[in-house]
Amino acid sequence: MIRTFCTNKIRKTTELSGSLWKFSPCSGEFAGKDYPVTVPCCWESLPDFSAYRGVGVFSKEFQAGGAIRLVFKGVSHTAKVCVDGEEVGSHYNAFTPFSIVMKGLKEGCHKLEVYADNTFSEASALHVPNDYMSYGGISRGVVLEELKEAYIEYVHAVPVKEGEGWKTQVELKVVSVSDQDKTYGLAVQIEGQKAVTQELVLKAGTEAIVKKEIWAEGVEVWEKENPKLYQITAALSAASGEIADDLIDRFGYREVKVQGKDIFLNGKKIRIKGFCRHEDHPMFCCALPFAAIEQDLQIAMDLGANAIRTSHYPNDELFLDLCDEQGIWVWEENHARGLSLEQMENPNFERQAEDCIREMITAHINHPSIIIWGILNECASETEYGYECYKKQYELIQKMDTSRPKSSASCKFKTDICFGLPDIVSYNLYPEWYHDTPADEYVKDIYDWVQTDSEGSGKPFLITEIGAGAIYGYRTPSMCKWSEEYQAKALESQITAVLNQDGCSGIFIWQFCDVRISFEWFSNRPRTMNNKGIVDEYRRRKLSYDVVKKLYHSYSDYQ
Repeated sequence: MIRTFCTNKIRKTTELSGSLWKFSPCSGEFAGKDYPVTVPCCWESLPDFSAYRGVGVFSKEFQAGGAIRLVFKGVSHTAKVCVDGEEVGSHYNAFTPFSIVMKGLKEGCHKLEVYADNTFSEASALHVPNDYMSYGGISRGVVLEELKEAYIEYVHAVPVKEGEGWKTQVELKVVSVSDQDKTYGLAVQIEGQKAVTQELVLKAGTEAIVKKEIWAEGVEVWEKENPKLYQITAALSAASGEIADDLIDRFGYREVKVQGKDIFLNGKKIRIKGFCRHEDHPMFCCALPFAAIEQDLQIAMDLGANAIRTSHYPNDELFLDLCDEQGIWVWEENHARGLSLEQMENPNFERQAEDCIREMITAHINHPSIIIWGILNECASETEYGYECYKKQYELIQKMDTSRPKSSASCKFKTDICFGLPDIVSYNLYPEWYHDTPADEYVKDIYDWVQTDSEGSGKPFLITEIGAGAIYGYRTPSMCKWSEEYQAKALESQITAVLNQDGCSGIFIWQFCDVRISFEWFSNRPRTMNNKGIVDEYRRRKLSYDVVKKLYHSYSDYQ
């Protein structure tokens, strides 16, 4: 399953995931042995490969000819793609999609091979041993598209409030796969209305960006209580009048604005009650199936959450589709967590981080659920070099999308020098866990410092991580750390302190569920897990579940 709705009616598409492939490791005692697997698949979910670091090849045969496009929603960490033994493309980063176009493919049966690599090296600045597991494999969907003379790569629809009405800023990218110059008719419709048509001349093998504004009347806004979605359709017609290609996407009319110390959605001041969530499951690793993703969202909503932070990378688009449909707010961030100054000075860092931003926004800009773009969680924001990196990445986001505020989660206690750059100041704090300062004192202390001694003064303020660890089933009247009793007690005081702090726009609890960490990174993590989940890795409730649920339901979504 690729999306929760149909994206093409004219272009012929075939999902290659959701079926059996062959997997073969390229090193180790099982090298060269074939295993039948269903894709998406992380090899760590297979019996012999729970700790395999290396290269593995996934192979499958497909029928096609002519011009084709292979779309990969996620391959970890890096991908090399071969067709009939010849390399046709490659990609870096597990968490953003990529595509490969081939022209002149001979009609018939072909062999697709995807070489996934989950090793760490100097060539990889973002994938490093970390406080979450770096899995290997084809972790998200794969699609085969059969193209004609040209195709629409994306259609973006960004709503802009104009007085009492709305306009839609539409941008399309059209790509020629023809060997000849061609003239096309281009039509764009929103919910079958407001058609915009124009003639488009494409030289052989080139691409074009088309921008339009469409005024909307009588629309319903997308909001938590009524997550109204609109369908935008772009169609490309040949000179004969035949429809050559189409692309369908969804968006919502909603406005996210920062005014002073507050965040507004459609003119309402919001209070975020959220969770940080990793894509992680003991049965599926990071290749969660649709039903497991929806189960996570159902649990979060039962707890009273209205928001999810996609820590620490762009998420599967199925997750975003479900958030769109259910009115859940999302903070989505690029892939970087806890990088030191030395790691940020890796010559590959800036390019790889900025590529991740480009791919994330290009793929996900239409999702109304995304209300904040985030970057560089807990990186070297206290350094001058780090400042320049943050500045460049914020400028890149601003260039690509002005419809959402920007932020980054900091753990630099009173030393962060980057708070003049984002629209929202965000802090990760762990009072009563990593130190014994009472939560209400600690939250107020850092908030007062931001407002009086930093360039973040006067901006909205969020707590983007806070929490305590507990081992599921470990209960003791002594209420010591790692017990369920202590976690419940700590979370009660932490949540109360944050949501009662004047000027604070909300909280993301660390974290939704217990997750596996990279065994190379292991640092005082029992079970080689980050155990701060409100539920464990199997989604079993800890004692803190009822505490969080009671508190979250006692605060409204709006202030």
